[in-house]
Amino acid sequence: MTDNDAIIRTAQVMEALIFASAEPVAERVLAKHLPEGTTLHDVLTVIATRYGEDSGIELKHVGQGWAFRTKAEVAALLNIEKETERPLSRAALEVVAIIAYHQPITRAEIEEIRGVSISRGTMDILLELGWIKPRGRRRTPGRPLTWGTTDGFLDHFGLDDINALPGLDELKQAGLLRVGQSISDRNGLSSLFNGGEDDAEEDGENTSFDEDELLNFDEPLDEGGIDIHADDA
Repeated sequence: MTDNDAIIRTAQVMEALIFASAEPVAERVLAKHLPEGTTLHDVLTVIATRYGEDSGIELKHVGQGWAFRTKAEVAALLNIEKETERPLSRAALEVVAIIAYHQPITRAEIEEIRGVSISRGTMDILLELGWIKPRGRRRTPGRPLTWGTTDGFLDHFGLDDINALPGLDELKQAGLLRVGQSISDRNGLSSLFNGGEDDAEEDGENTSFDEDELLNFDEPLDEGGIDIHADDA
């Protein structure tokens, strides 16, 4: 076997070794495979020539070792953006349902219907999704901020307008509400999202924003609630 044949065979071994390794292969490890009279530089040069300008891979010196890496100009084309859907918590579903059916509604009124306090983190999630927005301040002592749904909420659930929400009769016919229940009843909300199982969890105490700092309207934008199911009464 000539010296050139020995270098080519050694290059094949080292190429396979580097390719199979998840981490850069140290030069001292590669040197163990060198035949007598052959330098590491000679073998690496042979390997590098196999990955020329037309290749998307290159042999790179990383620290004290060597590794195959994707060329920078190609790496940008391999990035894949994937939208990950994060399931809403039970609390967030309850809150947005209450807001949808009783808007404009204050935080205190939402908590009264749910029977538990609302974490500000829950409201943050609904705000980030673009499903709810401030609707002004109620003309009552303390001028509490009221909340309502957005066009984004309607678009997500395929509704033309807020009046397209199912009424009490429709929910009962679908088995989502039992006789005597309503969406103003905490147990009724549990049925909407869990098939009648009342195992709602209380919200945590995550604090992310201050409603008083969020908006400070001099006059409310909306007064009273929206009776979208008067026929169901």
